[in-house]
Amino acid sequence: MTGLTTVTAREAPARALLRLSRPQQWHKAAMLFAAPAAAGALESPLVVLRAAVAAIGFILLAVAIYAFNDIRDAPDDRRHPRKQLRPVASGTLSPRLAAAFGVVAALSGLAIASSLGIATFALAMAYLIAQVMYVLGLKHVAVIDLVIVALGFVLRAAAGGTATGLPVSHWFLLVSLFGAMFLVTGKRKAEHASAGNAVSRPVLAAYPTSWLDQVMTVALLGTALSYGMWAFQYLGHDVYRELLAVSFLPFFTGLLRYALLVSTGRGEQPEHELFRDPVLLVAGLTWASMVGIGLYFA
Repeated sequence: MTGLTTVTAREAPARALLRLSRPQQWHKAAMLFAAPAAAGALESPLVVLRAAVAAIGFILLAVAIYAFNDIRDAPDDRRHPRKQLRPVASGTLSPRLAAAFGVVAALSGLAIASSLGIATFALAMAYLIAQVMYVLGLKHVAVIDLVIVALGFVLRAAAGGTATGLPVSHWFLLVSLFGAMFLVTGKRKAEHASAGNAVSRPVLAAYPTSWLDQVMTVALLGTALSYGMWAFQYLGHDVYRELLAVSFLPFFTGLLRYALLVSTGRGEQPEHELFRDPVLLVAGLTWASMVGIGLYFA
């Protein structure tokens, strides 16, 4: 019995560190594969390998940010119905251990990024600095908090290009920027409707619902137009591919459907809505199929 108790005690910190790392958020690193995918280069094992290495590096950087964020927000998280269960807020993980874990993750992430070239390292450093500033206070500054979160997606997308040595279309980066802004604003609007989020995210009080609606509209139009330009002017060359052009329809349908879900009070977890809503799921699968066939089989 003593041995079992000892093993359980040893496993507890490991489980707490895993929860601190937010594995459910690691899918955001898929943005590192977006640039090589858009370039039609995923057929190259070397490209996939370098993108995967870059993804691991950015996951570690994100883990470091989660650790620093949970340490700083622990007092507020304890008053939140869901966030009070986070390892630091609940007391299952000490702030000192969380800080040490965060520092190791940050240094490891930067080391991995540096192995992929100076450009990827610079983007990783910019990502880390921006996110640290976000945690230290910029997340409480209206508008700036939205921009920094959206910027994180753009930096990941750009790093996918530098890590693999592939050119990145300016239109592709604009799709990343406007698309991220659309999702982030939709998430804020959904959070705005939930009173429990006002405790841990005070900046929500600065956002009138009407303003969030306006930003979502601008972001939706920006995403749609940028994607249209990318699809019709592939990587800056006048190469017309029918399926890429037609893929605009399910892409735009997905944007409109998500906007509708947000307007009905959903959208606080965009990644979950994709699998919960059948129309959004079908639109996403149709779009992915058209783009995949258009890039790799046309």
